[in-house]
Amino acid sequence: MGNTESVVVQKRLARFRPEERPVVEGVFDRLQGGTGGPSGKTAAGKTLTLEMLQSSMGSLAPASMVRRVFWCICSIDAGPAAAAAPGKPGGPAAFGVGREQLVVFLADTLRGTAEERAPLVLAMSQDASAATAVVTCEQVVEFLQDLISTVVQIVVHRGRLQGWKPERMGDGSLGVKILAEQLGSELKTSDQGGCDASCLEDWIFRVPQVSLYLEMLVAEGLNVSLSEQPATTLLPPCRETPWKDLRCLLDLPTLMFLAPQLPDSYSAPWRLVFSTQLHGASFTRMVTGLTKRGPTLLLIKDTKGHVFGGFASHAWEVKPQFQGDSRCFLFTVFPRLRVFTATGYNQHFMYLNQNQQTMPNGLGMGGQHGYFGLWLDSDFGRGHSRARPKCTTYGSPQLSGDEDFTLDSVEVWAVGKPPEPEEGEEGQGKKSILDADPEVQAMMEMTGKTLHSQGLREPEEDEEQ
Repeated sequence: MGNTESVVVQKRLARFRPEERPVVEGVFDRLQGGTGGPSGKTAAGKTLTLEMLQSSMGSLAPASMVRRVFWCICSIDAGPAAAAAPGKPGGPAAFGVGREQLVVFLADTLRGTAEERAPLVLAMSQDASAATAVVTCEQVVEFLQDLISTVVQIVVHRGRLQGWKPERMGDGSLGVKILAEQLGSELKTSDQGGCDASCLEDWIFRVPQVSLYLEMLVAEGLNVSLSEQPATTLLPPCRETPWKDLRCLLDLPTLMFLAPQLPDSYSAPWRLVFSTQLHGASFTRMVTGLTKRGPTLLLIKDTKGHVFGGFASHAWEVKPQFQGDSRCFLFTVFPRLRVFTATGYNQHFMYLNQNQQTMPNGLGMGGQHGYFGLWLDSDFGRGHSRARPKCTTYGSPQLSGDEDFTLDSVEVWAVGKPPEPEEGEEGQGKKSILDADPEVQAMMEMTGKTLHSQGLREPEEDEEQ
């Protein structure tokens, strides 16, 4: 390309390291299957066709997503060398994608700003034969469905499942639609009701998943390996899960959304510690699974088909007081995917009690006694989600199908580092000085001291399921 390349392209290439630039410039020739190499010596007039793009991306992206990418690149005005004018009917089909257009596309998707990515999303969200400066929210959501489907395919086909088993999880295609609706709900339309480049820029800036998914689409779909572009991991590790006997309430797109909401979400593998499918409808067994596990994610499905739950930032304790902190939140998975964080109105984040005469027995999150944002009764099988109009603690609406609901199934996942034994209040989980320092034990034995606690302490529970 050398001195013949446009100023626009030169500025885009400057974002990449010297050793990365040949990789970026070489994508065009590789997609063509030619031998021009990264130096740009391909014969003048050569263009990239839809079929060429399909041969590279087709195994990971649906045909509709490949078409969106193709028409988007065709719409880019990279300067005098641009193959076709933006939005010119018939232009892209007649001329295909030029080298400089592809370079600009790669630079803006992989290293661009929200302002530069907005026109690309605008182009990918509309009908190529009728390019306009405004799209509807529905068009953006349709684009998101294709984008998320591609990302899920990348995760599966590139072996980045981290121990999760999609075939034993929820409906992934439904999860794609629900996640697309969630991300699209963050759009703020213009006064006229549509989404122009300015609206999309604001949205891309506020919703980081859009840029992350775009980068994956391009880096993986076009096989662009850059030194600062490590393989993206969207799922937390999953360990020690009896998949053979489980039908998980989560699907991959939902997991991709919920995991980043958690503090230190990737610091420890997720471990299934309770499931009604595996352990039966037992509140006592659920409490055993909940306590001493560190942060947990509770998932509930009611008999109306609603799926919802809560994140507990602390290890649960059975006691008649509220616990937890403002990192706790409630969420819904179906029919809408939403997260509801602490409002600061009160500190009624978590409550767990059992076998008490005077206080409510059950598990609650948010609100107050008898009026929880989420409540499971200790009798098990019943619960409520009362919010008129919203839960005071989390600002959440009614999560369940009915205010007083009947359980269909429950899952509890331990999602963080297990608590350190020294953190246990009221003596639970505390290590003896004899455990902490074996030398002390040896010295006491040598001096004839009696080890009163030796043999009286219960063995530590095995954290593995």
